[in-house]
Amino acid sequence: MRYLFFTNTPAHVHLYKHAVRRLDERGHDVLVLARDYTCTVDLLEWYDLPYEVYGRCGTTKGSLLSRLPAHYVRAIRSAHRFDPDLVFGMGGYAAHTGAVIATPTVLLIDSEPASFDHTVSTPFARAVLTPNTFRKDLGERHYVFPGVKECAYLHPDVYEPNPSIRDRLGVGSDEPYAILRLNAFGSQHDVGKRGIGEADRRRIVERLADHATVLVSDESGETDLEGLPARPFDLHPALMHDALSQARLLVADTQTMVTEAAMLGTPAIRSNSFVGDDDMGNFVELENQGLIHNVASTDEIVERSTSVLARDDVDETWRRRRDEFLSDKANLTEVIVDVATADGRVDDLESVRQFDGAVAAEPSRSVGLGSD
Repeated sequence: MRYLFFTNTPAHVHLYKHAVRRLDERGHDVLVLARDYTCTVDLLEWYDLPYEVYGRCGTTKGSLLSRLPAHYVRAIRSAHRFDPDLVFGMGGYAAHTGAVIATPTVLLIDSEPASFDHTVSTPFARAVLTPNTFRKDLGERHYVFPGVKECAYLHPDVYEPNPSIRDRLGVGSDEPYAILRLNAFGSQHDVGKRGIGEADRRRIVERLADHATVLVSDESGETDLEGLPARPFDLHPALMHDALSQARLLVADTQTMVTEAAMLGTPAIRSNSFVGDDDMGNFVELENQGLIHNVASTDEIVERSTSVLARDDVDETWRRRRDEFLSDKANLTEVIVDVATADGRVDDLESVRQFDGAVAAEPSRSVGLGSD
């Protein structure tokens, strides 16, 4: 069999990297079509995955829109040359390419707000896979798996932390550190959304620095750290999960890294304009499990972060909560490989079930900071 995977962002590389390797090891032909966006290509090189670049774009919405036609032309040409039996992706690029070359496509989606992308992509898919926390019906070909997409690379079956990460970061063996992760908000589904502003970033850094060494990871590269008690995260991006696994706290206005922190048993505080009554199901579930906190204001960020950093039992408590959460969750890499070898026909697979209208619970009184 011949399998084609689209990786449009760094998170997509992590999502599919183990499945690509396992299918290759089984003797299948595999190709990754990549968009050169932030560190996507750096990760593909690091993991030595077989790839071709179909296009490039920056972190602004205009950068993507102006290049979209050329991206499609090159993606379709590359896909036609490779002649896959099945295409994997997360949206329009994969779905439309599969349709043009008359190849079935499997979409893996986890973001409910991306309604436009769902509308233009899901009609072309043989199967649409989402976490079982997904709160939106995507039609008769919508199937769910137990877990979140980050279970493809941070499930305990596939991930082991790098024991040398503290040396690489230049922090002591017992030195607490916190990571501030900032989003560029350049994706289509980020239109009209906002994160942590410049003045609030400075206030947060100053407060975090009272309790821990502060590392800043800014997707846009525009944050000015001059005069602040913080330094940039300057290791290879492939080492971010290792750094996150040892962090005392993550504060972020992005999405993926918050879920990754939860999978690693690291407390996370998420603040952006997605937070609210219509929030995504996975973040509702993770907060209900006491793994993350979704907040709307800088005051809440400061209050929650101070409470977490003052605790002596953070590592033990959050990792116990993580273990409880993951106890019945799938290793998503195995699910992807199962779907691939079933040619995208998933009805008979035990690892997924058809979406039945059940959605994640509404936000409850989450497990509190002092409830253990």
